[in-house]
Amino acid sequence: MFLRAGVAALSPLVRSLQPSPVAAMSTGTFVVSQPLNYRGGARVEPADASGTEKAFEPATGRVIATFTCSGEKEVNLAVQNAKAAFKIWSKKSGMERCRILLEAARIIREREDEIATVECINNGKSIFEARLDIDTSWQCLEYYAGLAASMAGEHIQLPGGSFGYTRREPLGVCVGIGAWNYPFQIASWKSAPALACGNAMVFKPSPFTPVSALLLAEIYTEAGVPPGLFNVVQGGAATGQFLCQHHDVAKVSFTGSVPTGMKIMEMSAKGIKPVTLELGGKSPLIIFSDCDMNNAVKGALMANFLTQGQVCTCPWKRKVTQIVQIIPIWPVSAAVCFFWVGRVSSVLSLPWFARKMLLERGPDQTPREGSWILDIQRAHRVVAELQAGTCFINNYNVSPVELPFGGYKKSGEELGGVNANQVSRDRVKIGLGFVETSF
Repeated sequence: MFLRAGVAALSPLVRSLQPSPVAAMSTGTFVVSQPLNYRGGARVEPADASGTEKAFEPATGRVIATFTCSGEKEVNLAVQNAKAAFKIWSKKSGMERCRILLEAARIIREREDEIATVECINNGKSIFEARLDIDTSWQCLEYYAGLAASMAGEHIQLPGGSFGYTRREPLGVCVGIGAWNYPFQIASWKSAPALACGNAMVFKPSPFTPVSALLLAEIYTEAGVPPGLFNVVQGGAATGQFLCQHHDVAKVSFTGSVPTGMKIMEMSAKGIKPVTLELGGKSPLIIFSDCDMNNAVKGALMANFLTQGQVCTCPWKRKVTQIVQIIPIWPVSAAVCFFWVGRVSSVLSLPWFARKMLLERGPDQTPREGSWILDIQRAHRVVAELQAGTCFINNYNVSPVELPFGGYKKSGEELGGVNANQVSRDRVKIGLGFVETSF
């Protein structure tokens, strides 16, 4: 995850690297003293506990928050609160929901520096990257606000003058479980389509990065959503289990590792809940002999070391994945060796006749893939054979909100219009005609 708006929009998004007015918070003075749970439109202490966690500032190792993990009682209160808000929110028209989400997007834009600084402190990424995350968060809200106003069903003519029609209806209370690498952005990604379609959400951020989801909750409240529509519960595995197994939860969406995703799927299956699992993977990066080598080297470095490599689209994980280069190989090798830290990656020179092995032996988790090549016909021929949800050509980590993200092998999809279908359902109505029966 990173350049959600695409390279074409990168230049206006790039901000000056001068410290923002609130950047002084990152020097070791930032401390969270307010509760980190959010329920009913306000910060609250959890009604019960399942242990405590500490959140750190990665730059200094300093503890910035000690918080109580939500127990079963608190999770139930959050879900019931969201259920009550859902009854109000789901009755609003698409245009009404659209206006509120657009207002939330406007507030995020206005508070970008503040939110980005908090993200930088709690997550450890650079302020430059954090600002891009916030930019793509409000873009996500704007996109789904537009979908909220345009959602519609179908009218189908049936024999004998009868007809049927479908309605797009919300699911109910959805659960979002976030990861630590993009805390605010993931909360926006999961909540925007859910709320746009008329659902409510209970969100659990990673216990490593618990802070910024509260800012999003407050922004939604300020924008005008009913109290309780977006609640935040804090905690680790136990809290997540309470959420996945709650009988009033209609859908679970998770971003994180494959092993945790498998556990969430198992827990949700007991209640026959649909799940969306956006899981990390090992993505191949293919460099062809006819590429622009300077662009390929820069792209490979960005793809590998962006956000310290802590990105689900990262092409080189700690285990070996493959970069295919025919000749020459020295520019990429030199660049990688210069930044070599432990067993990060491997660079292999393979002839193109080995492509079948590359295509067929890809890892089980291949949500993304990147290729650097000038022969556009060859490029499209190759990506058509690759089993990857997203294929970047002469670029990497470009994921505009208008397009689906991921969605192959052991990774589910986010973003795009398809995600709206995952948080709503068709309800079929059939009218007119006479009953034909043997009775």
